[in-house]
Amino acid sequence: MNKILFSAILFASTSYPLLTWAGTLTQFFQKSKISGQVRSYYFNRLYGAANVPNQDAFALGGLLDIKSAPFLGGFGVGVSFYTANDLGTHGYSPATVDTTMMGLTSSLNALGQAYIQYANPGQQLLVRAGDQEINTPWMNASDSRMLPATYQGLFINYSPIRILHIYGMRIFRWKSRTSGNYYKDNLYYKAGYDGDPIYGGGGPDNAASLTESASQTNGVLAFGADINVSGLDAQAWFYKFYQFAQMYYTNMIYTLNGRTNISPFFGIQYVRETDNDSILGNINNVTWGAMVGIKLPHGLFSCGYNSVTYKKGAFGDGSIVSPYTVGYTSDPLYSTTMLLGLVEQGPGHGWVVKLEYNMLHKRIHIGVAYGLYNTYRSGNNDTLYTDIIYRPDIFFKGLSIRNRLGIANGQIIPSRQTLIYNRIMLVYDF
Repeated sequence: MNKILFSAILFASTSYPLLTWAGTLTQFFQKSKISGQVRSYYFNRLYGAANVPNQDAFALGGLLDIKSAPFLGGFGVGVSFYTANDLGTHGYSPATVDTTMMGLTSSLNALGQAYIQYANPGQQLLVRAGDQEINTPWMNASDSRMLPATYQGLFINYSPIRILHIYGMRIFRWKSRTSGNYYKDNLYYKAGYDGDPIYGGGGPDNAASLTESASQTNGVLAFGADINVSGLDAQAWFYKFYQFAQMYYTNMIYTLNGRTNISPFFGIQYVRETDNDSILGNINNVTWGAMVGIKLPHGLFSCGYNSVTYKKGAFGDGSIVSPYTVGYTSDPLYSTTMLLGLVEQGPGHGWVVKLEYNMLHKRIHIGVAYGLYNTYRSGNNDTLYTDIIYRPDIFFKGLSIRNRLGIANGQIIPSRQTLIYNRIMLVYDF
């Protein structure tokens, strides 16, 4: 499929523009866009246990995005190339490498996006087919490593009125953050399944353990809608994770816009999952959450809570089945932090208090969060998280320097000790 699609893109981008409004090939390329990033990441995991080796990883790489000018009244094509290289720093001891960065390979390269799309001039309809990034609550780029996760299939976004968006998608394969190709698996499959060097998954019941004997997944069918009007931002989604679960998800956040620069807000969310024929077993999950907070002139303060109902006999005793975020902690629950979340820990309760603040015209961003979890299967765990971003826009446009530090304690940590996870991330946008 990739070869056929790429040939179609090449043909469209070199032949069709001659017949479009752009008039000439030169004008067509002038209206096309090339952008990207250079990334330099260094991750360091420190475990407070003598029998668990510390891990680190370094990589230099980036992303290159090419998007054509529209032709034939709204058609366009896009290609993105992703690359990462450890520059020989991983050495020869796999146990000491943070494999979530880019796996165990010394070089990781992927044609992450290769799609053709149609967007009508009024932007009311977008139809995109091929390899692509998508951004939905339970399927997204999870872009905190060198390569983002991408998906192969069809995505539709229809906006009949400005405040309403309706979505539909049919995904057949995906590429994880540590994979160079697309596969019919997800984060519940063991690393090496069908040749996929996938790392970073896991959850209750040692979920990332489906081996070669497990059948391939047929992907995902999903529909969603969101509305944003008069301070209300609400969305509803249905996901059919083939061979895994059916999920219904809703989230509503309402912001009270007063006469001052301080705006209170509150949110509620709900998840319901079922499936009697899942390859994981009986799926029966009920999750709900609530959040309150205040938007400040230069930041925000919030308190979030989630509860996952204990269901004896169900997979993970009622755990959420999230095939494309489990282990990535990139799900939309209010209580998810950089290191911990209830998707990974199973049924129970989670609380998170968060403060974000911007200084110097947003050139400096500071975030602090504390999470506390009481779960049936993973015991009691807590985490402290800090996030500092510096953007020296005056001298270096597009450069950001970021340090993310997470400290986790509890029974879910190896040897039930402490994990200190520091991530230094340099990014240059061009």
